[in-house]
Amino acid sequence: MKARLSSPQTQGILAALLSAVVSGVIPILGKQAYAAGVEPFTLAMLRTVGAVAVLWIVYLLFWRQYVYIYPFGLAGCLAAGLINGLGSLMFYTSLRELNASLSQLLFTLYPIFLTLFSWLDGYRLSRLTALRLGLALAAVILLKWADPTNANWLAALMMIAAGAAYALHVSINQHTLFDVPAPTVTLYTLTGMAATVFIGFLVVGAPAMPATALAWQPVIALMLATLTARLMLFVGVKQLGSMQAVLINLSELLVTIVAAIAFLGEAFTPVQWLGAGLLAVSLLLVVREEALGDIPRPRPWLQIFTYWFAMAQHMFDPAPPPERKTIPPPPTRSED
Repeated sequence: MKARLSSPQTQGILAALLSAVVSGVIPILGKQAYAAGVEPFTLAMLRTVGAVAVLWIVYLLFWRQYVYIYPFGLAGCLAAGLINGLGSLMFYTSLRELNASLSQLLFTLYPIFLTLFSWLDGYRLSRLTALRLGLALAAVILLKWADPTNANWLAALMMIAAGAAYALHVSINQHTLFDVPAPTVTLYTLTGMAATVFIGFLVVGAPAMPATALAWQPVIALMLATLTARLMLFVGVKQLGSMQAVLINLSELLVTIVAAIAFLGEAFTPVQWLGAGLLAVSLLLVVREEALGDIPRPRPWLQIFTYWFAMAQHMFDPAPPPERKTIPPPPTRSED
């Protein structure tokens, strides 16, 4: 039993679940910060820059072995951070206009985008994974009627775009995680993300900082949640692969629903609870996955671009290339 709990697969599942629990309270903390007068860009900047500052201090004092990264891995982390930083700005801008549960369920559409990115990367889904994805999407459809009167479509589209950016950053980081430790990926991805949101904060005119201790409390809580959620997410991605880790991470929607009901007074209908049940089934089916530990080697980036180019070229020129004749090598002279 002890050996099973220490297996990479089990560690990945537990890490992804912890990431989901922590991520699920993020919209609640965001709503509390807005109620205290914090602006969206200020909130996104403070929680990310603060998390990165704490992370660098801890790494330089205790985890120096995780600071080293090779140049191409650094470029991948910073690119993922840039993309997710833009998504974070859209997330917190949209969160101010939508309620917490609706925001989270729209954001939860990101597995659709991750499925597309994984398919482009050559990853083939098992039947059980496809079933779990279908159950999760059906759950999101049922849960979508959380607030029919809240019809801010621009905010809803921004939240979906934020989910797409999140999925792309996870997909990019899966390549880096193949030969870089998860703590290192967390450090440099969040660093790229912090630089992005700080630039966005300056571009919009540097909104005012929180003025009271009450306003700082949810900001600091968000900073700690960001640290924990991202580190645990990348541990899960490293051990399980991006698709499986993200399917488990969908349980953050259930956490958000319960927290929104408990702390924000939001209510759900029986149909929405049916959707929550479907999502729970999708999550519990993870124990039936047989190939969680068999993560396909990610394609090198150059090979991905060559693969996409070949697909595009085949669309315009479907004729197969002529076969190349190979000249056999000359026979080797055997020694007497």
